[in-house]
Amino acid sequence: MSGPPVGSTSDRLRRRGLQLVWATIIWNVFEVFITIGLGVAAGSIALIAFGTDSVVEVFASLVVVWHSRDLLVMEENDRTRRSLRLIAVAFVVLGIVLAIGATIRLIDGAAPDESPLGIIYLALTALVMLSLAILKQRTGKQLGSEPLQAEAHITYLDAALATSVLLSLVLNATLEWWWADPVAALGVAIIALREGWEHWEEGMSFEL
Repeated sequence: MSGPPVGSTSDRLRRRGLQLVWATIIWNVFEVFITIGLGVAAGSIALIAFGTDSVVEVFASLVVVWHSRDLLVMEENDRTRRSLRLIAVAFVVLGIVLAIGATIRLIDGAAPDESPLGIIYLALTALVMLSLAILKQRTGKQLGSEPLQAEAHITYLDAALATSVLLSLVLNATLEWWWADPVAALGVAIIALREGWEHWEEGMSFEL
């Protein structure tokens, strides 16, 4: 298997990766306030959970920025391991928060209000996050950056969450299936916990 690129190609890929990461950070900072605000207004645990996911996405992106700083070759494995473990912790925290919130909502049976603005925003977000995830995954493979590829998985999860929450809002608005909202959040929680475990194990595979 070929190693990471060297010279000008490596610098170009590193710049591209950082540009994609910063684009994700900027989008998600706005997303936190928009989706949590819409979620509170509509009483939607899934929308609020989506905003929480955006906080984790920002954290993971900042970890990748930290990992991408200039470093000695001897430090590469150590920093990669710590980066993957930090991202893994972010996944687990997200999964736990979503699972608790979704379970509470399923128990109390409170139906969320309709959110047309939420539906429009989530449709746009799903497209943006999917595009960013594909570009980050491709750049991460070319650069040989495990943290960037791991962060791309979080962006894929963000796109999947946007799609599932979008579906739950549509089902609630058209069929009055109130339970679709917490079920969507619970499904993403399970995926997040699995991803957290996988990235933790991947981080442990790097030697000091």
